[in-house]
Amino acid sequence: MQTNSRLFDDLARLATGALGTAQGVKTEWENLFHQRLERFINEMDLVPREEFDAVKAMAVLAREENETLKERLAALEEKIAAQSKAPRARKTAPKSKSTPTDK
Repeated sequence: MQTNSRLFDDLARLATGALGTAQGVKTEWENLFHQRLERFINEMDLVPREEFDAVKAMAVLAREENETLKERLAALEEKIAAQSKAPRARKTAPKSKSTPTDK
């Protein structure tokens, strides 16, 4: 019986060592995969998230400003159109009662 016990102990140690080795290999493969993936992404010259968010915020502000300016332009165009349609009163210089020869 003692040989069976020693055989099982040896098999258990062998299995434990194999599992530890498999775990180490798995970790190495994961690290290698992550490194290659990071290198691939860096070579693609992608924009970092922070820069993308900053440009997106600038675009939103520019759109809002554009809408405000469109409204102001429309109001000014209406004002100009209203002034050009209204009859213009002729402005004449008031006649003075004194003449230059009166002195």
